[in-house]
Amino acid sequence: MTITGLALIGGVGERGNDGFFKAYDPAALAPLEPCFHMVDAAQIDRACELAGAAFDQFRNTSDEQRALFLDTIAEQIIGIGDALIERAMLESGLPRARLEGERGRTVGQLRLFAGLLREGSWRDVRIDSALPDRVPPRPDMRMRLIGIGPVAVFAASNFPLAFSVAGGDTASAFAAGCPVVLKAHSAHPGTSELVARAVVRALEICGLPAGVFALLTGTGNGIGQALVAHPAIQAVGFTGSRSGGQALMAVAAARPQPIPVYAEMSSINPVFLLPRALEQRGEEIGAGFAASLTMGVGQFCTNPGLVLAVDGAPFERFCSSAAAALGASQAATMLTPGIAASYQRGVALLAAHQSVATLAQAGHAEGKGGAALFRTSGAAFLAQHELHGEVFGPASLLVACKDATEMCQVAECLEGQLTATIQMDDGDIDQARRLLTTLERKVGRILVNGFPTGVEVSTAMVHGGPFPATSDGRSTSVGTGAINRFLRPVCYQNMPQALLPESLRDPNPAGIWRRRDGALGKE
Repeated sequence: MTITGLALIGGVGERGNDGFFKAYDPAALAPLEPCFHMVDAAQIDRACELAGAAFDQFRNTSDEQRALFLDTIAEQIIGIGDALIERAMLESGLPRARLEGERGRTVGQLRLFAGLLREGSWRDVRIDSALPDRVPPRPDMRMRLIGIGPVAVFAASNFPLAFSVAGGDTASAFAAGCPVVLKAHSAHPGTSELVARAVVRALEICGLPAGVFALLTGTGNGIGQALVAHPAIQAVGFTGSRSGGQALMAVAAARPQPIPVYAEMSSINPVFLLPRALEQRGEEIGAGFAASLTMGVGQFCTNPGLVLAVDGAPFERFCSSAAAALGASQAATMLTPGIAASYQRGVALLAAHQSVATLAQAGHAEGKGGAALFRTSGAAFLAQHELHGEVFGPASLLVACKDATEMCQVAECLEGQLTATIQMDDGDIDQARRLLTTLERKVGRILVNGFPTGVEVSTAMVHGGPFPATSDGRSTSVGTGAINRFLRPVCYQNMPQALLPESLRDPNPAGIWRRRDGALGKE
């Protein structure tokens, strides 16, 4: 196995032949240029071993200590200043406004998890008091959630900040008390190192053990496979391709001790245009759809890659509006040459398909992606599974269904998705209700009268869905619910008060929510 790249572990060693870095003064973060060293299997092993050694100390820190750590990471990221944005622009080709917004989202979700820790309900504390006079007697039982162990996190290509080094997977793992060994994406190594230095500095400020965080960057699949296979790693967070996610799932399942992989992988995010809405505002919906499809050159996991409607004059008006808007758009630089090449292959396959008509297609250039809009029939979509695949970029397939029943049949045949959108008016309630029964089984988030691009970081957000949208449809990678991926329950039976964790003792000085003998409260 050949592995090349950089290893960065909080507070360990000096920069030198071993490839490890020390913590830096925050004032020195911005001007430093990233320097990449070789990382080999021994260094991956060292990072994982240190994470394992740090776990018990880290998970037993107070909620306030971990909240302060997350807040400090946010402060250190802001402290990097414009150098971070400029580096990310250089590596990703994304515009300044997008990256500044993404930095705000990254900082915001770190602070969101800090707030969750301070509120305390994340532990799901349950207390069943002893019933000694019952026949048979019931023992005293108390339950809480604890961190699962060191987590391997894989950064995404399309979000160099928000789904990367200090993104949602890392923030939720840290909140759960889990050390993180992070595989940076090769598309933005300098950006990753700058943020990693901020995390390392936060570790030093908060007095936490070095093994709580490590960054690994490099080429090839060897790093990821070695990381998931390491016995110290207890869970995996991944955002990327379906093939990449399934490869990691196979490695995790083949371990002597299999571990969960929470992989966000593939979604075409269907949009259902219901008759009354289409009749009343088809042109408006078409323009909004085109804007959603081309946002960020279509490189969002929630891109609207499939649109379904009943065929007829209102649908034709929608098609004309969308095609006109997309035809006027220009090809733009995609995140990596590989993503651009894959997108162009996907568009070419659709354009050549015998059951597909091309409605709009912007020109391509090397490294760029132009918007593309295609159309097929409901019958063809039902019969030909190759039309169901994701084309990652600003391309979408319109499906003209013969009637509402066929639209429901298409919905039923879809794989698991991150989102589904229903464009509807009051007169569409009955058909929407019929669709909703199916969509609740198929997707993680159902929108009405909007478009799926744009994921709010909040307590109620679900960014997940049944396979292949994710490897585990019970999870979310965005919002406070993301912490649950990296927790497991522990029950303490007849445990003396002195040995119980503070959150399970009879006094509740922190005033956290607890379910005691079935009643939820803060007694």
